[in-house]
Amino acid sequence: MSILNDLPILSIILLSPLLGVLVLSLLPKHRSNWMKTAVVVTTLVPLLLSFWLYVDYDKQQGGAAFDEQHSWAMIPLNKEAQTSVSEFTFQLQYALGIDGLSLPLLLLTTLVTAMAALAAVHVKKRWKSFFIWFLLLETGMLGVFLARDLFLFFVFFEITLIAMYFLIGIWGYFNRERAANQFLIYNGIGSAIMLFAFVLLVSTAGFRIDQIGDQVNFIYSGSYSDIFRNMADPAAWVNMTPEQLGTINPFQMTDTMQWVLFAMLLVAFGIKLPIFPFHTWMLKVHAEAPPSIVMIHSGILLKMGAYGLLRFGLLLFPEQARDFAIPLAVLGVINILYGALLAFRQQELKLVLAYSSISHMGIVLLGLAAFNEIGLQGAVFQLVSHGLISALLFLIVGSIYERTGTTELAELGGLARSMPFISGVLLTAGLASLGLPGLSGFIGEFLSLLGLFESLRWLTAAAVLGVILTAVYVLRAVLKITFGPQPEKFGALKDARLIEAVPMIVLLAFIVLLGCYPSILTDTVQHSVEGLFKPLLATRAGG
Repeated sequence: MSILNDLPILSIILLSPLLGVLVLSLLPKHRSNWMKTAVVVTTLVPLLLSFWLYVDYDKQQGGAAFDEQHSWAMIPLNKEAQTSVSEFTFQLQYALGIDGLSLPLLLLTTLVTAMAALAAVHVKKRWKSFFIWFLLLETGMLGVFLARDLFLFFVFFEITLIAMYFLIGIWGYFNRERAANQFLIYNGIGSAIMLFAFVLLVSTAGFRIDQIGDQVNFIYSGSYSDIFRNMADPAAWVNMTPEQLGTINPFQMTDTMQWVLFAMLLVAFGIKLPIFPFHTWMLKVHAEAPPSIVMIHSGILLKMGAYGLLRFGLLLFPEQARDFAIPLAVLGVINILYGALLAFRQQELKLVLAYSSISHMGIVLLGLAAFNEIGLQGAVFQLVSHGLISALLFLIVGSIYERTGTTELAELGGLARSMPFISGVLLTAGLASLGLPGLSGFIGEFLSLLGLFESLRWLTAAAVLGVILTAVYVLRAVLKITFGPQPEKFGALKDARLIEAVPMIVLLAFIVLLGCYPSILTDTVQHSVEGLFKPLLATRAGG
């Protein structure tokens, strides 16, 4: 047995950024170099541990060996109804866990955050406050992918919202406050809908019955495992008929309630993804947030929406998701075509990449709508791949803006002469974004479209048109920046410094690695898809 099994490895990964916050709070404000070094070292700790965890992860048995669960409190509930239950309680708990769906995104989070920490060393003001919010943001993101309790998930989700609000509003560009407010409003509405859905889930399916002899204790909690089990079959595991269980738990999950909850979760996480037409806030963030924060936002935070939709939407409501497959696929095609067409019309590089993210998230929706193993693998692969590619592209955008003071396509050109390394990485990242074989972008798109082709061929054909448009707008932007005539004022620009080159090389290396050896990721995801979806679907079908 690995030494990791003897340690609370998930808690160590989750709480390690908070140790960096403590160190930063003790450092004097004028020691900016010490602060930057401390932040980079702090982000490397969860990165190394998540790598270790990924290597040690048993694909056959899943991540049960690493799960952590501790009860914080048992709150008594008053029940006037005469039942055979001795006690009703509500359980607050600290529950962490991993599987093949969350582990790749956990590794993506630690990797992109560490690279963004290197990109953030060029922050010009209020270093201590920036890096404290930066590490709090990482804690929230890690918690989202590790939490196995609905309310714990919600708390970490809100931490990311608060941290992003300040990081955008204080350290962004000219319209930063407007972008931060728009971010807060849209995501706040999504969070409110999500919280309401979680409360309904706990009230209807978040229960556990502890029966010792004649004493029956009925426990409500936000435990994901309990809800998952009860959604599959709410009575069989406690040897009670649905009628008997109904006398104890009056909040039964009806078909109508399932559709209402699925719709609420689709809207809540669709805002975060984002799904058209809930996308306008994202454009402001991509344009106004500092480069290191946009790396995290495009590389990780957008993936939280897709992860939530997969974890709480498709897994808990497979029948509703399957019946909603065509509308979900249509939304995916709209995302793809809308994002691609508007990306082609943009004259500003950051907006090209922002609309590109909308288009690529449409590919994820197609993989989810396929509702089969290939499509779901493609959706998760696309999340990881786009996270790496978009983080790399916005890292390059930050380097270009620092040197030229602009990201307008009309004002840029011929940068390959003065910045051959940055231009070469930009060209390779662009090729990955348009889905060139041998790079990670191709695998995610191919698997998602292949999965959808089995059931919805006509929508797959429409989505392929968006893939073609992607090649058009990516090459248009990249070639305009790197080749052609170079303005005289850009003739003396310097190429990437070491602190910029390192994250570029690391992110590019992973893009190539996943493109050449996709089984590194697909094997891990496949076993979780089989383990989570097949038993649930078989149980529902048998019922």
